Amino acid sequence: MTLVQPSGDMCAKIKEELREPANPADIDRDIGIIREWLGKQPHLPKDMDDARLRTFLRGCKFSIERVKQKLDMYYTMRNAVPEFFTDRDVSRPEMSEILNVIHMPPLPGLTPSGCRVVMLRGTDKDITTPNVIESMKLTLMIGDVRLAEEAVGVAGDVYILDASVATPTHFAKFTPTLVKKFLICVQEAYPVKLKEVHVVNVSPIVDTIVNFVKPFLKEKIRERIHIHSSMEDLYKYVPKDMLPSEYGGAAGSIKDLNEQWRAKLGEYTAWFKEQEASKANESLRPGAPKTADELFGMDGTFRQLTID
Repeated sequence: MTLVQPSGDMCAKIKEELREPANPADIDRDIGIIREWLGKQPHLPKDMDDARLRTFLRGCKFSIERVKQKLDMYYTMRNAVPEFFTDRDVSRPEMSEILNVIHMPPLPGLTPSGCRVVMLRGTDKDITTPNVIESMKLTLMIGDVRLAEEAVGVAGDVYILDASVATPTHFAKFTPTLVKKFLICVQEAYPVKLKEVHVVNVSPIVDTIVNFVKPFLKEKIRERIHIHSSMEDLYKYVPKDMLPSEYGGAAGSIKDLNEQWRAKLGEYTAWFKEQEASKANESLRPGAPKTADELFGMDGTFRQLTID
């Protein structure tokens, strides 16, 4: 598994967009400021390495205050939703099965604007819906690997969702509570700059799913969802050549790319295990501890996802 890193003019453009200091010493200074701040937070771990801190800085456009907020949420979520952050081992049958029936690899190349593209598709419309929590956990695991391995920094993420095998049965287990918890994790705890979401091979179910998810998304992200009636329409946004061969591109088969990510996640098994202890300790938080109600606003009034 190789994530092509930006270079040359693309790298310079990304650094300008992310407001990255030209002098590496300034980045080191910022990392030092964040480490000093972490050292004064009795409820937060102190184990964040420099590579991941650089990714947080880039994802927050080098706003130290924003990095502090993200880091607090990063560790808080590990305590608030342990179901997403424990037993993160791709060799477990439950997780291995998900990778068999759902392909979700980040692609190796970059768009002309320097964005990473992530594909997501099911493999068979007749499969039973896999464990939803484990699926969300796997997505966050990939996010954690990318924190360490996006060494130079990218301009943002582009997601392509292939709905060709999506059926109402597949989404019956997606409860509003789970969806909200997952999307708060992604939007508030990770330094992700989501630039575009593209849905291809659409069916009538797609509108229902999109309308179900939209209330949990930030407004600017809602406006970045594109529904495509043809692959040619997608190519206007994402170059054809950088896509997997199943979509007319030259990046190799999506199955092979997915297997490469399975192997990469396997390499991180020991690290994932160590990270289970790396979470906020609410009993030590200055002021009031953060509760699930404060974090997720769970009041029992969510509508269920109903698909005819």
